[in-house]
Amino acid sequence: MYEFFEGTIAYVTPAYVVINVGGVGYRILTPTPYAYHEGEKAKIYIEQVVRENDISLYGFKSRQDKGLFNKLNQVSGIGPKSALAIMAAEDNGALASAIESGEVNYLTRFPGIGKKTASQIVLDLRGKMGNYVAENLFSEETPKAGLSQDLQDALAALAALGYTQREIDRITPKMEKLPEMSADQYIRKGLGFLLKK
Repeated sequence: MYEFFEGTIAYVTPAYVVINVGGVGYRILTPTPYAYHEGEKAKIYIEQVVRENDISLYGFKSRQDKGLFNKLNQVSGIGPKSALAIMAAEDNGALASAIESGEVNYLTRFPGIGKKTASQIVLDLRGKMGNYVAENLFSEETPKAGLSQDLQDALAALAALGYTQREIDRITPKMEKLPEMSADQYIRKGLGFLLKK
């Protein structure tokens, strides 16, 4: 029904953002809420998911990401929440590579994805992932800092994605040693730690 919303980000939470479009606030579930900032103008590509007891809006930075979400969401055993958790790493190149080469173990590192579901992802999507190219998301280094608000927000967002407190506690010391960065960058770094064996 909706293709995109263009407006001002009213506020950001660990699980969703609210965008003000013409005086109406839309609650948008997104894999990386802290990629957005309160008060900024934004264009969010929208996918509306209708279920028996729920209508939700899912939002993405690009049409390509929206397309990836829809592909994942069509896999048997994958729901919108699982698709968001998979996409939160924002490393579509590594994801595409894992699917194309049948790396089931890589896919099982995401919350809620067991071997059966990971195998189904490979079965359904192998050969369809050519549009997603790996990028070096962390070429920039910034000065060091301690436990900032951005880091706390990132840890809350990881919890919202389905990672357990034990998993988050395991990576927190590594996160604290990182240079100061935005919440979005902390989330990506944290996902990198969580997805390692």
